[in-house]
Amino acid sequence: MIRRLAPIALVLALSACGFQLRDALTLPPDLGPVRVVAADRYSPLAETLAQALSRAGAAEPTSEVAQSAVLDILAENWGDTPISVDPFGRSVEFSLRYAVIFELRRVDGSALVPRQTIELARDYVSNPVNSIGTEGEREVLANELRREMAASILRRIEAASQPGVVPTAPPASPD
Repeated sequence: MIRRLAPIALVLALSACGFQLRDALTLPPDLGPVRVVAADRYSPLAETLAQALSRAGAAEPTSEVAQSAVLDILAENWGDTPISVDPFGRSVEFSLRYAVIFELRRVDGSALVPRQTIELARDYVSNPVNSIGTEGEREVLANELRREMAASILRRIEAASQPGVVPTAPPASPD
C-alpha cells in the first residue's frame, strides 16, 4: 500500500512546490541566422554557444545568407586567486573565476543584448603536499564554469528577446 502511495505523494509534493522544468530556449523569429564570433578562434565557449543556438532554431549562416545576427564574445578572462594558506604559507584554497564580455547584434547592427559582463566563480581546495588530482579537479571546474557561462548567456538572450523587453545598456561606471 505504501509503495503505491509514495509515488503519488512525491508527484503531489513536487507539483505543490512550484517546481517545473525550464522550457527550451526561444529566439525571436525575426532574428534569423546567428553567427558566433569570439576573440579566440578555438574558444570552447563559442562552440558551445553555436551548438546551443543551432538547437534553439537559429540556423548557422551559410554562404547564401550574407546577413546574420552576431553574438560577439569580446573577451574571456580566467583567474585563479588563492583565498587561504596553510601554516607554512602555501596556498591551500583557490577561487577560480571566469568572466565573459559579450553582446548580440541584429542584422541591422542594433543591439538585441547590449554589451554585458558575466562573472562566475568556484572555490576549490588544493593539497600542496599531494597535488595528484588537483589539475584534474581544476579542469572539471573550468568545464563546469564554461557550461554555466553558456547557459547564462543564453538565458540573457532569451530574456532580451521576450516581447515588451527594451534592451538597455548597463549603467556606466563613474570616472
